[in-house]
Amino acid sequence: MRRILGLFLPVVLPLCLLAQGVQDPAELRQKLAAIQGRLGQVDQQLASLKKRRKGVLVEIQGISLQRDRAKAQVEGARLRRDQALGEVQVIGREQARVHGEVLQLQGDLRKQVRWMQALGPLGEVGFYATLKDLEAWLVRGRMLAWARLQERKRLDLIHRLQGDLAAKEKTLKEVLGRLASDEREAAQLQAALRLQEDRLNSFLDGLQQDETSQKQAQAELAEEAVQLERLIAGLLTKPKGEAFEAAVAFANLRGELPQPVDGTVSLGFGEHLHPRFRTKTMQSGLLIAANGGAAVAAVADGKVAFADYYQSYGPIVILDHGGGWFTLYMHLLGLGVTKGQVLKAGESVGAVGDTVDGPRLGFEIRHQAQPQDPQKWLKTRYR
Repeated sequence: MRRILGLFLPVVLPLCLLAQGVQDPAELRQKLAAIQGRLGQVDQQLASLKKRRKGVLVEIQGISLQRDRAKAQVEGARLRRDQALGEVQVIGREQARVHGEVLQLQGDLRKQVRWMQALGPLGEVGFYATLKDLEAWLVRGRMLAWARLQERKRLDLIHRLQGDLAAKEKTLKEVLGRLASDEREAAQLQAALRLQEDRLNSFLDGLQQDETSQKQAQAELAEEAVQLERLIAGLLTKPKGEAFEAAVAFANLRGELPQPVDGTVSLGFGEHLHPRFRTKTMQSGLLIAANGGAAVAAVADGKVAFADYYQSYGPIVILDHGGGWFTLYMHLLGLGVTKGQVLKAGESVGAVGDTVDGPRLGFEIRHQAQPQDPQKWLKTRYR
């Protein structure tokens, strides 16, 4: 009896872990699934890159994608660490609850034992002058029998709860081990990410000093622009049955279109001196600096005419708005829509992806493959 009453399993969870906030487990699982999807998309882009002709742009994109892959791996490791930390805290709370129940049962059991010891096995047996005294003695005996039964139940429950505590401590040790492993992995991946970022920065710094490579990059950019025009021209030759007919003609929306994403202009429409290649380039749309992962919305009703990884534009979605009008959304985080899908204005076409200069969205408006200045079509211009 004394051994049972004095036995309890200590709560071993560090208080510093209990004090930390925990993300919702379902939200964590959703984020981890998104990271896995992102890694899959990066791997697809890397595989597609191998099929392209070698050049400066391919080299930049390859290093950039390796960096993006490392970023996703770091984020995944951090989320797994948070997931393990959440499990640790849940187990800790369960330990505290069960330990509290054990202490309460132990206290109740001590009181019951003291009461039973005071009464003796069946209370004091003596000469009973009346039938009433005898009945009282018998009642006391039945109460003691009932008390013994309750004592046994409490002891059994304490045993079960202590078994639960032992199982929870074992599980806790396993999760803490996994947490330590996740933290080591996160540190290793963070170091790998720094190496990839240093590699990209070194390549870009070298490019700024190499005039021959700059001219090659300019030629590749010009060739990609021509290929994009050919792609859009090809979309104009589709059968009439596949043409999209909008309720409101796109041409009538000039000056009324919403912004596809909140942000600021990183590079405007027209001719510019490329910030890295130091050569003149023609920007056929807007390059918008925005938050990475921010939702990108269709600016008008349209049908997805193209959704794929394309050249150095990365994941790109082209919406057909009818009448030879198209909007282009480039450098997306991934492909969230499929060819043939019809979207309403405001519906998502994807999310802002990363470039060597940070999170950017490339946005263009074209008519018969000819680029238009998007700022003139927006209700609120970018600054």
